[in-house]
This record gives sequence, C-alpha cells and structure tokens, in this order.
Amino acid sequence: MDTGSSPKERVVTDQDAQNITRVEELAYELKISQVMTREIRSLTPDMNMGDVLDIFRSQRVSGAPVLVNGELAGILSIEDIIRALRAVDLASPVSKYMSSQVMTIHDYDPVIEALKVFVKSNYGRLPVVDENNKLVGIITKGDITRGLLNALQHVYHEEEVIRYRASHLFEDIISDRTSLILRYRIKHGDFTHGGNASANIKRALLRLGANPQIARRCGIAIYEAEMNLIIHTNNGGTIRVEIEPHQISLEAYDDGPGIPNIQLAMQPGYSTASEEVREKGFGAGMGLVNIKRCVDDMRLESSTISGTNLRLKIFLREKDAFADVSQQGKETKK
Repeated sequence: MDTGSSPKERVVTDQDAQNITRVEELAYELKISQVMTREIRSLTPDMNMGDVLDIFRSQRVSGAPVLVNGELAGILSIEDIIRALRAVDLASPVSKYMSSQVMTIHDYDPVIEALKVFVKSNYGRLPVVDENNKLVGIITKGDITRGLLNALQHVYHEEEVIRYRASHLFEDIISDRTSLILRYRIKHGDFTHGGNASANIKRALLRLGANPQIARRCGIAIYEAEMNLIIHTNNGGTIRVEIEPHQISLEAYDDGPGIPNIQLAMQPGYSTASEEVREKGFGAGMGLVNIKRCVDDMRLESSTISGTNLRLKIFLREKDAFADVSQQGKETKK
C-alpha cells in the first residue's frame, strides 16, 4: 500500500522549511541530562503540608518528588498545596495530597520527548530517572527553555572547520552519479541510544556543507523513524540514507510486525504503543505526522507478513546544494 504524494503534489516550500527552527532542531539533539535540574529538594510522605509550603516559599520551587527509602513514591506540586490551603488542612501529611501515579522520563531521552509529555498533559514537571530507574533529577518547562537558550548561544568552531573541509566532497569527485550511503542498525527497545542515528546523519550533512534547514528536516524525519523502529518492531530495523547532490533519500525498514491500517496510523495522535512504552513518555502518535511535514515525498508500505518499509525523499534545489559554506556557517549560528 502506498501513502504520501508525488513530488508534484507535495513540495516543502521555503515557508515550511522556515517553520523548522533551530530551537526545534535542538529539542531533538539535546538530552534530558543536559538541561535537567540535578539538585533536588525531595520530600517524605510523613511531612506535613504546612512545612512543605514553607519549603516551597523559601526555595522558590513549585513542586518536588516524594521519596521513601530513596525510591520515588510520588510527586507534590503547588496545586496540591493550594488544595490543602482551601481545605484548611495544612496539618495533614504529604501522603494525603501527593500524586502517587508519577510519569517519569529518562535522562538519556531527547528534550523533545519531555516537550511532547508537557504538551499532552497538565504536568509542570517530570522526575528524571536513569537506566536503572533511580531518580537523578527533575525537569520543568523552565529548565528546557534555559537549556535551549544556552545551546543557541554556543558556537561550534570545530564543526565549522570540519564542515568546510568536507563540503568539497561532491565537487572533487567526477562520476556519472555520485552518492554517499550511510546505514544504521536500530535495535528494538534500545531507548538508551535512541536518536543517535539521526544525530549522526544530521552531523554528516552539515559537515558536507548542506543547508542547515535541510539537515534539520532530515534529522527530525530520521529521529521519528528511528523511534518507530525502537518502539514498534519485533527485531529492530535498518535506516539507510543516500546523499546525492540533487536529493537525499531516506529509508527505514524492518521485518515486522507491520502496520494493520496505514491510513489510521497517519492520523495525528493515533498510536499502538504499549502501556510500558507510554509510561516512558513515548508513543504519542505524532511520528509519521512529523515525518511527512519534513520531507518532499513519503512512501509507506507495510505488511503483517513482511514488515514495514518507509521511503522518504528531500529534493535539493540549487540553493540547497552542498556549497556556499561560509554563508551556511552564518546561518547555523542563528
């Protein structure tokens, strides 16, 4: 089955590309561990709400995790304090008002996954755990904003030098058809390394002198495809990227279990992710939607017998080609 559109029907315009900002790109690049707050003021279930109110006031925090013997047992927010105030019940213990059903996020996840949770929920903060599910920090929308601003201010001088050297690759090789092929094996359930392939592909494109907007579009599309392989496959899959002077071809394929209803899978918010995956903060059902937004041509074929093959293309107009590195270096800093 074929979904998507032909190049004549679906072309990403300059305006579309401008909507993929450097901030959005960084949200896929930065890890939670790079922006989270590591120094945590934790609470215990037996503390009374009045004492917690004083702590929140003095330390200017709006929420804190609740621990029992070092293990995460719940979370208390300023909204819970307000409920206790309205009930004139500040003498009650934290255990009465805390939320015991806590959604956590891993420190190795990209920032975009925390943003997806914040958008879909009313959470103001998320406890951050490591690969052993031990609490290592907390992340808020404010932490993300500060982290993105700091990253935007950072200038990658070494990357610019490497990009300049590599940008002559296609210019210096003469052939009837020149291409560079990159392959990555993606393991099922490997959330720890999720996003590595997309980051490496985007870095390679920038070093080749690609327009930063093109690199951003590729990075986001591949990230979503990569996470789909991690979440939805039986045995993982493969990502293949072919870079040519006139186009970039992206492919993600696996051997099962397939997509029963492709049209339904293309609907925003639809997801078949397991409850376990959702508890990790993934499976929001926006992956294919985000992919289609970033590419010029999208072809999705799937079978419950042979698996899924996702083929994408980004067409390079003359101004997007691997050239004019000095100007691209300026744009990357924006």
